Amino acid sequence: MHAAQVTQWGETPKYVETPKPELPSTDSNAIQIEVQATGLHQLVRARVTGTHYSAKTLPHTLGIDGVGVTTSGQQVYFSTLAIPYGSYSEFVNVPRADVAPLPEGVDAVQVAAAMNPMLSSWMALRTRTTNLPPNFSVLILGATSASGKIAIDVARHLGAKRVIGVARNLSALQSLGLDEAIQMQDPVENTDFSNLGHVDVILDYVYGPITAHVLGSLKTTQLVQFVQVGTLSTQVMELEGALLRSKNLIMRGSGPGAWTMERLREELPLMAQATKALKRIDVKVAKLSDIESVWDEKTKERLVFIL
Repeated sequence: MHAAQVTQWGETPKYVETPKPELPSTDSNAIQIEVQATGLHQLVRARVTGTHYSAKTLPHTLGIDGVGVTTSGQQVYFSTLAIPYGSYSEFVNVPRADVAPLPEGVDAVQVAAAMNPMLSSWMALRTRTTNLPPNFSVLILGATSASGKIAIDVARHLGAKRVIGVARNLSALQSLGLDEAIQMQDPVENTDFSNLGHVDVILDYVYGPITAHVLGSLKTTQLVQFVQVGTLSTQVMELEGALLRSKNLIMRGSGPGAWTMERLREELPLMAQATKALKRIDVKVAKLSDIESVWDEKTKERLVFIL
């Protein structure tokens, strides 16, 4: 069989021949999947450089998740985060706990593109907030990012009635079906949150000065739950102690460590079923055999490899 691998950290991946994994026994906790589609996510690129803590051994087979078919013919989503080899392979053996059946009729390419960015908002809202009220409201900082766009659909699927997006590109914001769009200004402290009112949750994909500004702009005495999800702007934020003392605020982060792999496994089947509620996202499709030629291409679409 074939797989995409690197034998040196930082090199361009190559499409190479590798041994096909043995078919697990029927009583094994693993299942063999014939891969159909697998996405090129930021974490995949980070692991190829060798700088990510999860990149440990060479040769390294790329990929962290994908869509495929089991030996019984069932289409599934699968994650390879918990095993030492990746999804950029014709066949892969995956723990059964890291596999979730997909609804009939879903597009394998769309699911492969969407599930990883979907995970950020899903796990944030499902595991890093508590007792959200019915018809809750959510503010998304960085709503035009790939993960931010999907967070809009995820929030609505999980019960949000009012979704507000914040980003620099106003026309892009206005195309996302938001209830309210707030354009980020330069400097960000000029961004106008005066009409924001109360929000139950803030999902932050940006961090830094805009985060401090929106927190400082909160005027409600009701509880606001802030969840830090990404750092598109910076890794560091200055926050006055007086702000924390004067707001009814709970601050958490969401990511591996903030939630456990066991909890992620509990959520996978629900996430897989929810993929049918997502809007289609812009995708560029390439054959895995062409990975060397497309690896360095610049594209706004999410790249998905098919086998």
